[in-house]
Amino acid sequence: MLALLFPGQGAQTDGFLHRLPEHHAVRDTLAEASQVLGVDVLTLDTPDALRSTVAVQIGLTVAGVALTRALAAERFVPEISAGLSVGAYPAAVSCGAIHFEDALKMVRRRAELMETAYPSGYGLAAISGLTEYQVETLAARHAEEEQQHVYIGNVNAPRQIVIAGPNDALDAFIKRALAAGARKATRLAVSVPSHCELLAQATDELVAYAKDVPFHAPQSIYVGNRGGRPLYTADAIRNDLATNIRHTVRWFDALTVMQEMGAHVLIEAPPGQVLTDIAHEYFPETAALAASTFSFDRLVATARRRLDAG
Repeated sequence: MLALLFPGQGAQTDGFLHRLPEHHAVRDTLAEASQVLGVDVLTLDTPDALRSTVAVQIGLTVAGVALTRALAAERFVPEISAGLSVGAYPAAVSCGAIHFEDALKMVRRRAELMETAYPSGYGLAAISGLTEYQVETLAARHAEEEQQHVYIGNVNAPRQIVIAGPNDALDAFIKRALAAGARKATRLAVSVPSHCELLAQATDELVAYAKDVPFHAPQSIYVGNRGGRPLYTADAIRNDLATNIRHTVRWFDALTVMQEMGAHVLIEAPPGQVLTDIAHEYFPETAALAASTFSFDRLVATARRRLDAG
């Protein structure tokens, strides 16, 4: 069984849209996105452009759908689609729950709301080597002792937790986490406090926007962000996409349920390989392939061989 994985904000790198495969489906996707948005999307991956949450989230959505369509042209249609944070949008396109044009517009609105709510002074940090419970305990102590609040935004793996909050609180919490035994604690290339209560008002506005967006029952399995479980209705997927900026992303739960459902070949859409690395570490028997580390022809050949091997 094939699953497609779509990364979230923080995976972007300079020029990542220009490094997409040379494939007619990719070219068509770039052209369609440019037409829908009224901007050449190939201008969205420069160092200057990537300072914008809007540019990053649109770019990641375009990259994910471009790879999905290129694979479909080679007769690779996933049984399961899942994305981390904004990666949930190309995942929803992949399973047929939302049209690409509508996903682009909703992502643009999502990113605008996030950027407007917190134009500066906030972000994310990744803590490796501590459990969710340990991070929660440290965060409570930090709030009590320093009057600074940080929030758990992502549970990417049992000991890989992403926290959200103001810059000064994140920097201070990183020191506290390292002192408490964290193996690594670093800031991420994200300038908004994603997946926590700080985005409650933005979520309410996005939910209102999403009411007028057409959604459809998925044609294949979509695994959601908030619960890390399959969602089977249009309304459930609409709610997952509209509210995930306010709630913790349960990525490891999503990855686990994909394994339980029989996904033995995973392909991670560009850019990066964070999701692939997590799969390699915790599910080594699974064939996890980061598209950005292969030529397209080699990706197709490798995926076909692994699927045929069962």
